[in-house]
Parts: sequence; C-alpha cells; structure tokens
Amino acid sequence: MKLPGFVTVLLICFSWLVSSGQMPEKTGKPAPPSFCISSMEYKLYNMINAYRHRYDLPPIPLSKSLCVVASTHVRDLFFHHPDQGSCNAHSWSDQGSWKPFCYPRDENKKNSVWDKPKELTTYRGKGYEIVYWENNATVIDSIIAFWKSMDYFNSFLMNTGKWQGKKWNAIGIGIHENYACAWFGELPDPEGEPFICGQEPQESVVPPNEKPAPKETEKPLKKDIVKKDVGMKDVEKKNVEIIAPSEPKKKEKDTGPKVMSEKEVPGKEYYYIIVKGISPEKELQLFLKDLQSKGYSASRLLETNGKQRVSIMQFREKSRADSALRQVKKRWQDAWILKQ
Repeated sequence: MKLPGFVTVLLICFSWLVSSGQMPEKTGKPAPPSFCISSMEYKLYNMINAYRHRYDLPPIPLSKSLCVVASTHVRDLFFHHPDQGSCNAHSWSDQGSWKPFCYPRDENKKNSVWDKPKELTTYRGKGYEIVYWENNATVIDSIIAFWKSMDYFNSFLMNTGKWQGKKWNAIGIGIHENYACAWFGELPDPEGEPFICGQEPQESVVPPNEKPAPKETEKPLKKDIVKKDVGMKDVEKKNVEIIAPSEPKKKEKDTGPKVMSEKEVPGKEYYYIIVKGISPEKELQLFLKDLQSKGYSASRLLETNGKQRVSIMQFREKSRADSALRQVKKRWQDAWILKQ
C-alpha cells in the first residue's frame, strides 16, 4: 500500500527526531504561586553567598524552581527514606508524583537524577545537589560548617574542582527537620525568586487607574484626638479616630506561649528550646533581657562547644519538649531543640 507523500514525510521527520534524541522534552509544572521558603532557608542562602563574597565570587540568584525541588526532596528523605541500601541521599522514593530513583544505581546517560528540576518544574537545565543530615533538628551553622569542611561539598559553594570555570545562575535551598539540601543550576530561572513565608507580596489597595489620594495634614481635633483617612480595598474611605502621640497606648504584657518550663537540676540531661542561634554576645544579651522582661523567667544563655545560644525553656522528657516546641514555633518559627 502506497502512503500519501505528506504521511511519508511526517514519518521520516519523526524517525529522525527519535534517532537524534531531539524529541521535545517534557517539563514539569510551574511552581505554585503560594510557594514560599522559610526564614531559616533564606538565612542559609545568605550565608552561602556571604561565604562566596569573602573570596570575591558573585552571589548566586535564588531560584523558585530549584527551591521547589529542594523542598520536595528533603521531605521525601525525611518521610520516606529512599536513602537505603545501595541508594544514597540523592535518591528519590516511589511515594510521590515523581519518578523513583536510586542513586547511583540508576544513573546513566539517558536517566539522570540531575534532571529532577526539569521533571518537577519548568526549569530547563540540570540541577546538582548537595545534602546534609544529622540526628537532631538541623542547625544552620552546622550545615554551612559541614559543607565548607568537605572538599566535595565545598567545590559546589566555591566553584572549585569539577565546577571550576562554571557559573551558577540559580540555587535552591530546602530544610526540613534534620535534612537540608542545596541545588545548583547553570541556567537562570525564568520563575525568579520565591518569597519568604510570612512576607507575601501585598496587593495594592489603590483601585486600577486611580492615583493614591494625597496625604492630608493632620489637624488636631477635640483634646488629643486626631483624624486621618485610611484607604481600604473595595470599601469607601472613612474617617477613624486614633490616639495622638501625646497619649501612647500602653504596651500589653507579652505572655507568650502558654507552656511551663521545668526547673533545671544540675548534672541532668535536658532538651532545650533554642529561639536564637549563634550571634554576637551583645545581641544575645539584649535578646535575653527582652525575653526575661516579658516573663520568660526560664530563658538563659546556653553555651555549647564555645558557642552561645538563647534557650527559652527546658524539659527532661523529649515528648514534653516537642509539645512545647509546637507552641513556641507560633512565635519563633526557627525555634529548635538542643539536647545536652
């Protein structure tokens, strides 16, 4: 049976694409609009760039897509533990929407774990990962110190060894419980940067095509009360009364998380809830003084291996510390538990 000419041409073109490996690549989904990174992840990102800056290396742009990959992977590692047997921490489980991967067993020219960014996001290049794990909740200073101390990990941070001459144009950070990872890419991310959780971009309260109303000079009204306009979206402007600066509102006492700390007994092992990590001593002292003035009587400076941190409370039992940590995190998102 003789095929029409245009069908023959289509078959030839298809065969050529398959044989040359130039079939269109499948890409993942765009990052969710609501995706954000924690302040702890953002701090690690800044520490990496600060380290590079000391050696006159340019900062690496933060990538929303690679942060999605990093965030997904640390959670897969924590919840599903694909890093078993011959599969190391670059592996992915079969418990998600991604393809399972045992690294290095499954790694080959046609199937690479470094293609995960293309599989999970719209990022078109390869991504290369470094991973960190410890027994307890991760400490930012420990992560960066460990990566800097090992030549393999440090080569990613400093573009040395295998990565010498390469330029990182994207980086993604992920931290969950006791896992952390960073993904590096040579291509820029068209999705741009993620925002920090709790610092979402605010929508304008000014209706489209309408200029903001000019600020009015405040005029004193009766006694110490003044009026000023407050703009509200989709609502007519209305005057509200505020207390003038001459009568400042009394600051309410910060009662904080409703959790009772245990009294410390010398010589016993405790679980300390840390709310401020390694910082200049003066800054730690001021922070501690502020906590104690707000009623956190059990707060104290805790020194470990020559490093000082601020603990807000302590417990003998891990279960009680975990329960208290959930309450403390409502106020201090990066709080964590230190056992000593």
